[in-house]
Amino acid sequence: MNKKRLILISFLALAALALSACSGAPVSNNWHGLAADSERAYLAAGSFVYAVDLKTGGEVWRYPAEADNKFSFYASPVLTSDGQLLAGSAGATHVFVSLDPATGRENWAEVFGKGAWLASPLELNQTIYAPNTDGFLYRLDLNGKQADEPIELGGALWSAPVSDGVFLYVASLNHYVHIIDPARGTVVHSVDVGGAIPSSPAPGGGGVYVGSFASTVEFVQPDGAHEVVAKTGNWVWGTPLVDGETLYYADLNGVIHSLDLDGGSQNWDGVQPDDAIIAGLLLHGDQLYAAAESGSLFALDRDGKIVWKKTVGGRVYTSPVAAADLILVAPYHADAALAAYDVEGKQVWTFTPAK
Repeated sequence: MNKKRLILISFLALAALALSACSGAPVSNNWHGLAADSERAYLAAGSFVYAVDLKTGGEVWRYPAEADNKFSFYASPVLTSDGQLLAGSAGATHVFVSLDPATGRENWAEVFGKGAWLASPLELNQTIYAPNTDGFLYRLDLNGKQADEPIELGGALWSAPVSDGVFLYVASLNHYVHIIDPARGTVVHSVDVGGAIPSSPAPGGGGVYVGSFASTVEFVQPDGAHEVVAKTGNWVWGTPLVDGETLYYADLNGVIHSLDLDGGSQNWDGVQPDDAIIAGLLLHGDQLYAAAESGSLFALDRDGKIVWKKTVGGRVYTSPVAAADLILVAPYHADAALAAYDVEGKQVWTFTPAK
């Protein structure tokens, strides 16, 4: 077994321990969830969800006000079309909450599901689709009530659903991508890609691109047809990134690839700037951003040249997020829970929650 796979097994074991941890644990005792709008970053970290001012890096609010063992946040919060901030907990009671993003006030909190909320939900046509580690996809209305019976998919669901505008695609650790007709609430196809899928598929080209622990990226079509479009030297953890006719993806060897989807050839030789890459890639402007497990953040140009490298600290398992011309990175087990960089690599601020 190679070093990178040992790292992942250690990471998964650590995640299992973190899920059973008691309340009041340090903020960096699990990987973080991260989202942002034009004013605030939303950090799901341990016992709390934090809102952080993008201009100053200061805390705007936290939820809940005090640590409580029913809350343990991993998944990236999600902003809805009607102005809610959704966050699922992996804590003792599996609470799924809706917050006011401006104030942190609780709109509603519902307890359902037998497993943890490690996946972010998707809102589509005023329905919330929430995958749980119990293998069910729950369907809620915007008031937090179950709109329909949950859809049983099987396997642990760790990633957010995605949509191609017609169908939903839900990935599972049991190797399957499930294609769901949201109008009927039925699974129309289940596609086995040969390896666990811990991250969301990437819509594009009339289907989705799926990276997996089979060390491949597959293109899955709505009719269930699928083909391998790329093979890698190690597992693909993060969500592939589609930009027109270019597909970016990275593996646990730390190699970043750029595939010409039209011609099927690589745009550059694999770029290996550092350590294993578990987080998804980010394309912002003319630069591609990659965060390595080692705690480093890289910016590359579209030709695969490394423009700059910065040391964030700790380890990074959370995909970088772009907001207000900032690149946000949420490291695990670091001094700061969140760091903001400008596009030239200058650190603008860091956020460490007050005790």
